[in-house]
Amino acid sequence: MSLDFLNPVHELAVAHAMLQPPATLGQTIKIHTEQDGMPDLQNVDLVIIGLLENRKDNNALIQVKTLDHIRRKLYELYPGNWTSTIADLGDVFPGETVEDTYFVVRQLTEFFLLRKIIPIYIGGSQDLMYPMYRAFDEHYTMINALNVDCRFDLGDINAPITSRNYVGKMVTEQPYNLFNYTNLGFQTYFNSQDEIELLQRMYFEADRLGALDQDITLAEPHMRDADLVGIDLQSVRSGDLAFAKANPNGFNGKQICSLSRYAGISDRLKVFGVFETVLEAIDTPAQLVAEIVWYFIEGYNYRSGEYPLNIDDNVLKYQVPVEDEILIFYKSSNTGRWWIEIPFIQGVNNKLKQHTLLPCSYQDYQEACNQHLPDKWLRARKKNEF
Repeated sequence: MSLDFLNPVHELAVAHAMLQPPATLGQTIKIHTEQDGMPDLQNVDLVIIGLLENRKDNNALIQVKTLDHIRRKLYELYPGNWTSTIADLGDVFPGETVEDTYFVVRQLTEFFLLRKIIPIYIGGSQDLMYPMYRAFDEHYTMINALNVDCRFDLGDINAPITSRNYVGKMVTEQPYNLFNYTNLGFQTYFNSQDEIELLQRMYFEADRLGALDQDITLAEPHMRDADLVGIDLQSVRSGDLAFAKANPNGFNGKQICSLSRYAGISDRLKVFGVFETVLEAIDTPAQLVAEIVWYFIEGYNYRSGEYPLNIDDNVLKYQVPVEDEILIFYKSSNTGRWWIEIPFIQGVNNKLKQHTLLPCSYQDYQEACNQHLPDKWLRARKKNEF
């Protein structure tokens, strides 16, 4: 059974949870312990799982030994006005080979997908998103993956998989189930021009750090359309991690928590992870990761059930003539969120039929009103033709 691969939370972290005030997460979530075993997952909505595998991260200075520093910070936090049931199921230890760990992560992810439980993975290197992605193979077709990362991680697809080329493996290895890949927060100087051009040729999406730094809300439509989301902690600036070897430029703590909340709100999202959290002895990054997880759970508890969007229920329709096209937008009266309709092309065996309505922003609507075809619409139309 997949859950047999999970090791209990360390007894010192469990003891720390028991010492917390009654209303904190340490006292209110279910915990997999050595003494009591695996908690009952009936009616559980979200599970937290630690990953101690980072052998494919070429820049990792040490092997991940424990995630208890993050757990202690998380257990100290108070939940919001939540109705969800949460369980901490412990850790996945490194296998004899990295491929063994991949097998376990894939099996666990598939287990939770089938039960409609959302796994929140913390720790490990970001190449672990690859087996998470492969867990969709048997049950979903054409999924969308999103990274919050300063790099695209397309890399050399002919080289063995690492944390720098796993997205290239997702794109090129069969079965071809990746419909769209989105990067949020990339920094040009960390990415080769070949990678940037490849991303454009495949009509994938990317928002630069500078654009999101000016308006973080631009990320929300991207998150709303994602099945799998991973956050690389190295996308956070070093000043907010109190760690000199981290990236001097990046998202601040507030922005990364906003992105996490957008991910949680997404009705479509099924798997979430925070990676590259190897900074064991420093309180600041541990606290930040705990808050990232907290904001994801907060977002989850405010899901509105708008995927797929029912255009006949509390939705306003706007038709905007642009050039020779009539662009159709929808706005939810409940949440104020926007969608744009992508028309089918007759006679084309396309993959977009399950993506007729694409999440968009109010800025996309304004752009259309100003007689400019939004980039999101153009990109989706070209991908449909392709």
